Amino acid sequence: MTKKKKKMLLDSVENNTPEEIKADKIFNYNDKNKFTFKLTDALVKKLNLRSWFEAYKKEALVSTAGIRGPQNILYPHDTRFPINTIGITLATLAKALVLKEKYKNEKLLKLVGCEVRYNSKIYLDIISRIQAGLGIRTLVPVDKQTIPIWLASFLAFKLDLVGAEYITSSHGISVKNATKDLNNQGSQFLPNESMEFVNKMEEILNIAEEKGAYEINFSSADDSLLDEKTMEKLNNGLDLYAEYLKNGVANDRNIEKIKNFKNKIVIDSVGGCAYNTLSKILKTLGIEDKFVWFNKEETPFFHGIGKDIKKDKSGKDVFYDWSLDVTVLAKDKDGKEYFPVVKSLNYDEKLKNYPLNTVVLITDPDHDRLNIVQLVSKDNLDKIKKAGVDYVEYEDKILCVFSANQAFLMIMDYWYKTLDKKPDCTYFMVKTTASSASWNEWAEANGIKIINTPVGFKEIAGAVKKIEAQYEKHIDNITITDVFNNKIELGKNPRMIFGGEESGGMIIGAIEPVRSLGGRTALAMREKSATEAIIIASSLISSIDGTLVDYLQKVYDDNNIISRYDARVDIAYYNESEPDIEKLKQAKISGEAKRTKNDLFYLALAVAKYENLITIENIKEILSETFKTVDFSNLKDVLFVGDGTYLAFSDKFIEIRPSGTDAKTKAYAGGNNKSELCSLAETLGKYSGELNETYKKYLSEEYVKSSKEKSFEIYEKYSLKDEDKREFKIPEYNF
Repeated sequence: MTKKKKKMLLDSVENNTPEEIKADKIFNYNDKNKFTFKLTDALVKKLNLRSWFEAYKKEALVSTAGIRGPQNILYPHDTRFPINTIGITLATLAKALVLKEKYKNEKLLKLVGCEVRYNSKIYLDIISRIQAGLGIRTLVPVDKQTIPIWLASFLAFKLDLVGAEYITSSHGISVKNATKDLNNQGSQFLPNESMEFVNKMEEILNIAEEKGAYEINFSSADDSLLDEKTMEKLNNGLDLYAEYLKNGVANDRNIEKIKNFKNKIVIDSVGGCAYNTLSKILKTLGIEDKFVWFNKEETPFFHGIGKDIKKDKSGKDVFYDWSLDVTVLAKDKDGKEYFPVVKSLNYDEKLKNYPLNTVVLITDPDHDRLNIVQLVSKDNLDKIKKAGVDYVEYEDKILCVFSANQAFLMIMDYWYKTLDKKPDCTYFMVKTTASSASWNEWAEANGIKIINTPVGFKEIAGAVKKIEAQYEKHIDNITITDVFNNKIELGKNPRMIFGGEESGGMIIGAIEPVRSLGGRTALAMREKSATEAIIIASSLISSIDGTLVDYLQKVYDDNNIISRYDARVDIAYYNESEPDIEKLKQAKISGEAKRTKNDLFYLALAVAKYENLITIENIKEILSETFKTVDFSNLKDVLFVGDGTYLAFSDKFIEIRPSGTDAKTKAYAGGNNKSELCSLAETLGKYSGELNETYKKYLSEEYVKSSKEKSFEIYEKYSLKDEDKREFKIPEYNF
């Protein structure tokens, strides 16, 4: 069946690619010799690059995790798609020119890496050779092996690189790809950083049009500035990362617990990228024999996981991709909910001979996210329901599917309990607003400071860097203002015990501050890491006799947590698997309009309240008239939280935000009544955005339309508050 699905995908791409595109690569990106590509005015027009660029610029302004998009997986030069060889060329050139202007006459050193997606090695080659053509030394993994995103991020910080580039689209569908731009800290670019190179791209297009051409130089594939030797000397960075882990989750106590565990823990390396690095790290730590692996092979089709065959309107079989998000819910033909990605993992067969309580740790292609499932006896069904854990019933067993909200609550609780805490340290956690309210309650119960950020791991990293900047100055009482405008005091010796988001990404702070080779300070790394998550989760699993459901319930009870339930509804406005790019573009444009209308309905309320144009009572009136079946009497506040609108009730919350990477609306809710949360997320998340007369009584349509621009200003004000102004100086590299 996997072969059939793959053939359907490849055939659909082949059949929907015009012959003239198949025949014309624009430039020969497989040429290993040094060459110059002339971007002419005629080419700009022929390839419709102006239109392509405007869409790219729009994504850069709002993107939460790289500028993502679909690509032609067979003909990557196809500029009808957002991601293509010409676009990668332009973006790479622009980023390199920005760096060269910023660090004049300096020896620049960057890193480039990728995971297993279609065309990733081609893009890696283009990026590294353009950089080398401009005199930028580029670290490349040995034999261009895959590496995880967290390793690229870690090395950018640890080696004091000027930045790094990583090719991935996280857990997105197979035909998608993207570049994640990492700065000298190893953090993903914030919108203002992205706009620097996007503006430079526009300059390049202007020159090509005005002067007739812009020349772009590619080094040869064996240029000395393409540096695999340094990466070989550093063992691709794995030894340095193992040292970092030992200063955190891989401490002696945790490793000893894993070594003494009598059962096996399963790691499912979806896409295969994780195995190449994680298996070596586990061996270095002496615990490789405690794990068994599913899906070790690297494949851009992801072993068929998340792939499906559905009927179109005419009854014809068509290829469909659910992505690799294990938590995605769908409804079958009878209206019953199920997990399509979990179903495609085939655990009913794969785990048939594994003992009860076996845990599977599932990671994605760039190895930054973690999902946890556990095989348990059917005797646990009542406990599973009480704890609010989702599950799949097999013939004689149950597979518990823990949300990241639940899994990470257990992990942070276990880590903090087993940590040798220092009385002179103030412990804090950083979380996104959309993550579980149970995390807030747990932190408050344990005296841990909470910092809330907008969605996106770059926002978590941004908050940590603001704290570090003050820590390096030895300030007696470090403070930070979070996205809720709360001022948090952290004393003079803060330590981060957890940073994470509900979508499955997390890091644990270092026990002692991490130092780069040049002496910079970090309280935690800048990118989510499934390796960190897997090691601490494995120690937790090795420490309990019962099920993870039992442990989760105990965390709830011991910390008097009220908000035990969460709901998330993803509203997709079009089919991302549509093979016809023109239909896909139109569907996305239509979907984005629906997404924006939904977003502005809530956003304008939050912005107007921020500007003191309306009161919370006015908002209650508007919402009560719009949603007659929902009780808004205990609504306390409506806030813009950087990329979405947060409705705070006395007993729950709901956040509505437009996806930063696609034509989707995401609705998150948390509280003490799961069915109510699901209903609320569905109702508010799927609302059309129509303004009724009550709404218009308080806010005009013009004001609603202007609220997006106003929200950018509010976000910028938040972003610049407590700004990290540490200056990066390029060191003398001694490796």
